[in-house]
This record gives sequence, C-alpha cells and structure tokens, in this order.
Amino acid sequence: MTTGELIRLLSDGDYHSGEQLGERFGVSRTAVWKQLKKLESQGIVLEAVRGRGYRLASPLELLDGPLIVGSLRRDSRRHLARLFVEESLDSTNLFLRERFSQGAGHAEVCLAESQSAGRGRRGRQWLSGWGQGLTLSLGWRFEGGAAALEGLSLAIGVVMAQVLERHGLEIRLKWPNDVLMLTAEGEKRKLAGILLELTGDAEGPCEVVAGIGLNIVLPASLNGHLDQPAAAVTDQAPGVSRNGLAAELIGGVLELMADFEQTGFVVWQEAWNRRNAYSGQEVDVIQSTRRYTATDGGVDESGNLLVRQGSEELRLVGGEISLRGRP
Repeated sequence: MTTGELIRLLSDGDYHSGEQLGERFGVSRTAVWKQLKKLESQGIVLEAVRGRGYRLASPLELLDGPLIVGSLRRDSRRHLARLFVEESLDSTNLFLRERFSQGAGHAEVCLAESQSAGRGRRGRQWLSGWGQGLTLSLGWRFEGGAAALEGLSLAIGVVMAQVLERHGLEIRLKWPNDVLMLTAEGEKRKLAGILLELTGDAEGPCEVVAGIGLNIVLPASLNGHLDQPAAAVTDQAPGVSRNGLAAELIGGVLELMADFEQTGFVVWQEAWNRRNAYSGQEVDVIQSTRRYTATDGGVDESGNLLVRQGSEELRLVGGEISLRGRP
C-alpha cells in the first residue's frame, strides 16, 4: 500500500472504512491507521465519519505523465527525451544528476509527488505537501561551458512568471532565484524557488540540472514550518490544473534551454527587470558575514544585480549572496 494508491482510492468521493481499506490492500487495520496518520502529517486533510470511514476532504490531482506529455506544444515536445513521474524521491535534482552520471540526463524531466531531501538555494530545505506542489527537475547538456550560462536561473524565473500570469497571478521576481506572488493587500509572498546545479568544464561541455519547486496548495500544517511568508497558486487560481501547469512549465523551460546558448540572458533582461520585486527600493544585502543596505537597480545583461550605496554602484554576482526587502 503506497501513499499514491491510498490517495487514489480515497479521492473517489466515497467513504472507506479501515476494515475495507485493510482488505483492499491486504494489510491490518493498524497499518491502515498508521498510513492515514502519515497522510495527515503530510498536510493532506481527511474527513472521518464514525461508522462510515474516511475520504479526502478535497480531491488531489495526481501527476499523470501521459497527460503532461500530451499537453505539450509540438515545438516543446520535440525537445523532450524522457519524462519520469515518481511517487517519492530523495530529490528530483539528485535523480537527474545520477542519470547524467549514467550517460543519460539530457532533455530529461523528473517530477515527484514528494521528496524527502529537497533543497533550495544555500542548502535550505524545500518543504511541500504530498501531491500538493510541483517538484520537478530538468536536465540539459550545454557545449559552450558554464560561462555561457550566466543568468539562466533568472531566465527560468521569467518563464515561470509568464506561465503563472496566464492564470491570473501577479508575479514578482526576487534576485537571484525566487518567484513571489503579489497578494491583493500588496504583500510579496514566496511562491516558488529555482535551484541550478552545474557539473563540467567552465569552458567546455557542462551539464545543468534545473530544479523547480512551486506551491500549488499550501496546507496550514506546513505553512507554520516555513521561515518566510509563502503563497500558493490556488490562493488566486483555485481551479488550475496541476498537470496542465506542469506541462506549461516544462514546455517553456525546454524551449528556453534549447535556445539559451545562442541568445544568452540579454533577451530576458528587460522582462526580468519589469518584474523585479524591489526595483528602486532599499534592500538588505547579506554577503557572508557582511550585511549592508543598498538600492536595487535591477540586473545587467549577464544577470548580475546592480545596487547603489550612496554614489557607488556595486555589481552582485550570485554565489552566497541574499537579499531581504526592507519594511
């Protein structure tokens, strides 16, 4: 009895008793009860009625590989080598890095209903409820070396913004890799994050795994464990299809990857700056043990952030640098 099998059964709208579930999966009622408690700990809300049993409070749209592939535009689909849909992984990024080590990985995409060791930038843990977000990674092999990939994570952020804006969300981008949603009250809340992992030569062939974590639904039980204000797609687009959104994001990033070595970031620069969350505003810059206040001046043609301290303009180049908006 896997989590996915149990959720599929509980999503049919009917109530199922512990005895019925045990008979269906060939396990004891105690094993069923433990699995149901595990679902609740993962942010999945159950309805329990004495004498009738259990069902999901609201159905979950589980990932469907054939549906996602079939929803890709023809131009996007021709770039896709293989799509993996997994129930549970340590990390979708790690999955594709291992694929590269086996001689595969290029133009491959991996999605997972859940991951136990998902990471964001600077080693932070990425938390997501089972089946309630999009956790995906895309692998690509570039011939021109890492130097040709400046600004790639920012360009992916623009692609994500374009997709989400089509569903009515108002998106802002925070340098270097956060996607924020602007609430009706004007508050910027984190909606998604991007993590790029590169291996290979600085001037020769290199392999990139681009990981994306996007909140579709944000359970209250999970929200309390986050270290910053967060948002979910369904806050403003409650009817969005999780598989449809996955197809749009995968298609957009595939097309971006196919062209990026030729175009570079410069063709994405204006679109990123237009969505800059802190354009012209004061921000706190955290760089190792140093912290200072500067004015956000947007990004240059390579994706570096330009900030101004008094009369001095500084150029921030990714790495271990973070921004914090000021009240």
